[in-house]
Amino acid sequence: MRRTSLAILAAAGVLLCGAASAGTRLTVHVRTYDVAGKTGAELIEAMDGLGPRHGHATRAIAETGYAVHWKLDVTRDNGICRLRQANGTIDITYTFPRRMSQAGPALGRRWERFMAGVRQHEHTHGRIAKQMMRATDTALAGLKRQDNWFCTSLRRDARRRIDTIYADYEARQNAFDAREHRDGGHVEKLVNALVGKN
Repeated sequence: MRRTSLAILAAAGVLLCGAASAGTRLTVHVRTYDVAGKTGAELIEAMDGLGPRHGHATRAIAETGYAVHWKLDVTRDNGICRLRQANGTIDITYTFPRRMSQAGPALGRRWERFMAGVRQHEHTHGRIAKQMMRATDTALAGLKRQDNWFCTSLRRDARRRIDTIYADYEARQNAFDAREHRDGGHVEKLVNALVGKN
C-alpha cells in the first residue's frame, strides 16, 4: 500500500540530502509498529488491528508513503524563457510491522520469509517512485520557449509535464498493487505461508 503527495514550487530552497538521480534528492525513513502473537494467525490479527490505515475502515500490513516536491529555477533572456534547473525532492517513508513476541523456530522462520516478501513489495513501490523522479527530470531537461516576462507558458508546460508523468506512475503503482493483491497473488501467499496454510 502507498500514499503520495505532489507539490510544485517555483522558489529556491534547501534540498534534502542523498541522490536519487541527477536532478533529484532522496531521503528514506523507516517506521515500525509493534505486533505480538504466538501463532501466524495471531500476528496477522495484530497487524489487522495495528497496521497503517488503508482507507477509513481497514488497515494494511505495511505502507510506502512518499512526498514529492519540484522547485523550478526559470530565467528569461532576450524574450526566451529557460528552465535552468529543476530540483526535485522525494521523501519516502516505509512502515513495517515489528514482531515483539517470542516465537519457536518454525514461526520465526515463517516470520522472516513473510517480512522478506513484505519488504520486497514495499521497496518495489519505492523503486517505482524513484523511476518517476528520473522520468520527470528527463522530461524537464532543456525546456525553453519564447514567453512573456513571467515565463507563464513555460511554467505551465513544466507543471503539465510533471502532472502527466505523476499520473502515469501512479497508474503503474496501482497496477502493481492490483497484481500483488489479487486472489492467489503474492500478498495472499505471504499471509497463508505465515499462518501455515501452505
